[in-house]
Amino acid sequence: MTTTTITKTQRWVLGLSALASFMVVLDLLVVATALPSIHRELGASLEELEWTVNAYTLSFAVLLMTGAALGDRLGHRRIFAAGLVLFAAASAACALATSVGALVLARTVQGAGAAMLMPLALALLNAAFPAERRGWATGVYGSVTALAVVLGPVLGGAVTQGLAWPWIFWINVPIALLAAPLVITRVPESRGARARADLPGLVLGALAATGLVWALIRGNSAGWASAETAGAAVLGFAALVAFVGWERRAVSPMLPPRLFRSRSFSAGNAAMFFLSATVTGAIFFTAQFFQDGQGLDPLAAGLRLLPWGVLPMVLAPSAGALADRIGARNLIVVGSAAFAAGTAALALTATPHASYLVLVGPILLSGAGLGVAIPAITRSAVSLVAPPDLARASGVFSTLRQLGGAFGVAIGGAVFAANGGYGSMTRYVDGYAPALLVAAALALGATAAGLTLPRAAHAAGAAPQAEPVPAA
Repeated sequence: MTTTTITKTQRWVLGLSALASFMVVLDLLVVATALPSIHRELGASLEELEWTVNAYTLSFAVLLMTGAALGDRLGHRRIFAAGLVLFAAASAACALATSVGALVLARTVQGAGAAMLMPLALALLNAAFPAERRGWATGVYGSVTALAVVLGPVLGGAVTQGLAWPWIFWINVPIALLAAPLVITRVPESRGARARADLPGLVLGALAATGLVWALIRGNSAGWASAETAGAAVLGFAALVAFVGWERRAVSPMLPPRLFRSRSFSAGNAAMFFLSATVTGAIFFTAQFFQDGQGLDPLAAGLRLLPWGVLPMVLAPSAGALADRIGARNLIVVGSAAFAAGTAALALTATPHASYLVLVGPILLSGAGLGVAIPAITRSAVSLVAPPDLARASGVFSTLRQLGGAFGVAIGGAVFAANGGYGSMTRYVDGYAPALLVAAALALGATAAGLTLPRAAHAAGAAPQAEPVPAA
């Protein structure tokens, strides 16, 4: 298909959907290389830096399914435009923050805006393009999103070094505010099936995620046996048990348990949770390592992270085609194991004066592992789901991906704080190495999940590896 066969309306839908996705994914990563500057200028502690990342990912994850449900009920275009305005307002609040508390609060609201944008961008795209053209449209959309992954750390470093860290948030404001009226005037309205909102599931899921992450982040400073840490952990686990019980009997559950009857769906989501945890934790600490552990400037740090974004973008198309031919199992196992090996090697070779020529090998290995594993994981978790459940399954996948990132940063932060700190380059490396070794261990969780898939590969056109999930 060529762009000459697309209508003017379809061009607008594709362009605005891709733009929103670009901003959302960019803000997941652009803050990474700005963390040392935020640490210095706002006096942020390690746990406060963790919350600048996790406040965004947690609110994004918890509210993502709600954002999709609101769009189905009130109109995809209307909620999408409102999400752009909310994202712009929250970005301005992030830029204007004069304390870490204000920044974390603004990041929470920004995550809520992202939760309104991401599911509805795909909903508008699917409504605008017929089935035979959606593959091309989502390919363009995915390429733009992948570009945000590549540019995030580099752009964050360049803006932080050339201007100041608040400008990583200011750049969103005019773009989102210009896009919102274009969505209203250029994009046709669409709606999905009206499902009952799962408010108890939303509240219990939010309490479970926040309680467990809070305990992990506060454990070192408040004490692992303190009332605060123990209380947060107990609240998180109790809410998690209640959430599972509620979802099993809810009329319209946020996280439908029947989807997990498929081994492919369960393994794919488990693998994504663990891989997202290790990737987000590794980027969080490595972006700071090049600055606080080696004394480099923000732009140099961002450039050194490029292989983690470029290699997945280059390898993903071939890996996705290979997964269609031989199945997902081997690619998930090999890719996640390669990321674990590369991350462990990076932890063992990182010193304040280590040459990048020594460090780039492990980074390349782990980046290649990502490029191999992620398309196979996505295929395993989403592609075998029955069409009526595709939107819900995609929402579950995205939710667990964001939650994995939050837990990865929290677990890595606990290990870092127990072994190192920000006092000197040597002190930072003392905490960085064990934190990255834990990240490597989390990647092996994805490997274990991949091993639960059936061994038998299938040729193109043959029966799939795992049973498809029946529609409700």
